Amino acid sequence: MQYFWDKLEQYGAGKALVQDDGRECTYEEMTELSRILSTMLMPRSVCLQLCSNTIASVAGYVGLLRNRVVPLLLDSALDEMLLNKLMRLYRPRYMWLPQEERRQRESLQSYEALYSYQGYDLLLLSPGPPYPLCDGLGVLLTTSGSTGSPKFVRQSYRNMEANAASICEYLASDEKERPVTTLPMHYTYGLSVLHSHLRMGATVLLTSYPVVRREFWEFMKERKATSLAGVPYTYGVLRKVKCMQMDLPDLKVLTQAGGRLPVALQREFGEWAGKEGRKFIVMYGQTEATARMSYLPAEHCLDKCGSIGIPIPGGTFALVDEEGDEICQSQTDGELVYRGENVALGYAESAEDLSRGDDWGGVLYTGDIARKDADGYYYITGRRKRFLKLYGSRVNLDEIEQLVNQTFPHADCAAVGTDERMRLYITDKDAIEKVKEFVVDKTRINALAVQVDYLAELPRNASGKILYGTLERKEL
Repeated sequence: MQYFWDKLEQYGAGKALVQDDGRECTYEEMTELSRILSTMLMPRSVCLQLCSNTIASVAGYVGLLRNRVVPLLLDSALDEMLLNKLMRLYRPRYMWLPQEERRQRESLQSYEALYSYQGYDLLLLSPGPPYPLCDGLGVLLTTSGSTGSPKFVRQSYRNMEANAASICEYLASDEKERPVTTLPMHYTYGLSVLHSHLRMGATVLLTSYPVVRREFWEFMKERKATSLAGVPYTYGVLRKVKCMQMDLPDLKVLTQAGGRLPVALQREFGEWAGKEGRKFIVMYGQTEATARMSYLPAEHCLDKCGSIGIPIPGGTFALVDEEGDEICQSQTDGELVYRGENVALGYAESAEDLSRGDDWGGVLYTGDIARKDADGYYYITGRRKRFLKLYGSRVNLDEIEQLVNQTFPHADCAAVGTDERMRLYITDKDAIEKVKEFVVDKTRINALAVQVDYLAELPRNASGKILYGTLERKEL
């Protein structure tokens, strides 16, 4: 079967990738790289790729897909000790990485470079025969940012094709789009932006500059970026840099996923987008569902503020209670269950797991608690495992965070704890006592079970998600 990356020749001399240093790559050039790599790559083997938002990284990734080599995508800044651990666990045959990273990592000095392209090297790590892989396995993505966790999500070719097609449909995108990268390509949301736009022959603007840098905005304006994707943290930063006061005549679409956006911030961006004739689209997804499961149509951004919207084309939602029975009535909390062709095959924790077939059968128990309104729009209310039972009261840590963030917008909050004590970390030292009083008042929990501490900055991964494990270790 052919997938969208197998048919990129149809876009010919059209620009596929533009880098912030002025370099460009056409679809013809990208497929030519794939042809060159085909003379060196053994199909159905694994290639560990250290990713960056560059032409070489993206074009090399496409070449791996076209040659049926399975990319294991990682942050190029991953610690060397963690990288070596993953190499031992997954025994990749090849590595595609920046030459600078190769020079800086002593453990990679002895490997042969089969090919070099725009500052990237293809290394042969293991010359022996490759170990067995599931026929449909397409890519391996971590869910843990840059922590080096051995657990990866096994996404299939069918998963990637289905999700990219669905995204193109509900965003009504075409080849004239020019998205600018604000997210790393080893992160499922960032990768889905690449997939959906390459599928339609659009031009992807690649930059590693963060949105706080002047160079990011100069590149975006010069290349007339039409869309921007971000996680909640991104939108918090966009607000701080006064994005809504900038002259951005070409920007048409803003999308958000990667966690719950505070309602006040969603409303602010939604109102601004409406006034400027732009679309602001909130989405919901997980790596286990190849990025996206739902979207909130732009026309409902304000009247359904706080909602994750409706299932993407080709997908369905259901809510189930603690016994696993489906909840049919509206405004009742239950675990959100998703069904669709984009549900991944399952997890892997070593090379031996890569021969496994489809463990999940198109059904994903998301672990998120949600409710549905009378119009069929869904709202996330918490995580299954993000609950405490304090003095007999059940406490939803996500709801606590949301309440604090809404009431104290300058005190970025993260909540963790045990059934003996809830601990809040906030970034406003002056608000510690007020936040504690507020939480005790709202929850009616004994004040002895609530502790509020100051942190200058909450620990986050590359995609902006709070690293709760780091905070929980502070409890020890």
